[in-house]
Amino acid sequence: MSVLLIAGSPSERSRSAALLDAVARRLALRGARTERLDVRSLPPQALLWADASHPDLARAQHQVASADVVVVATPVYKAAYSGVLKVFLDLLPQAALKGKTVLPLATGGSPHHMLALDYALRPVLQSLGAKHILPGIYATDAQVVLTPEGASQVGAEVAQRIDEAVHLLATETLRAPEPAPAAAGRFSPVHFSQVRCSV
Repeated sequence: MSVLLIAGSPSERSRSAALLDAVARRLALRGARTERLDVRSLPPQALLWADASHPDLARAQHQVASADVVVVATPVYKAAYSGVLKVFLDLLPQAALKGKTVLPLATGGSPHHMLALDYALRPVLQSLGAKHILPGIYATDAQVVLTPEGASQVGAEVAQRIDEAVHLLATETLRAPEPAPAAAGRFSPVHFSQVRCSV
């Protein structure tokens, strides 16, 4: 199973990216294969002109299509997710998230922006056909510390919610699919060594 981590912040260093990094580290410990897409690194003109034929945008769309799980991280501005993330999501095909599990992450200046996950981002993810959207993880600026050295530290409460979300992904979404049950009225295959005959 593959996981695509989408960083939707316009800033090179951000608290939402720090949340994404925390998820990435925990997924790596569980052996998940992750890939990262920083929306801010895509060509701005191609994004604004909705030039889906641009090689970089076509590659980004392929990353989304190839992933089994998508983790989306965004800062909250004006009670909504970032504009650069909106422009990117608007470029995706209508069923871009069909059959996929999505984990939304967001950061904001105060707890009052928490509802942006449910009232702004979640409807867009649903409209793109996401099969299952996990409960979002929201953190205030005070709960995610960025150090001058370039590191970041997530508060204990947020870290626990990230642990729970990654555990859910690992146990219910990223595990290998179980073999399909035998069709009703038919026998399951039997290995030749188990065959017994009598005369």
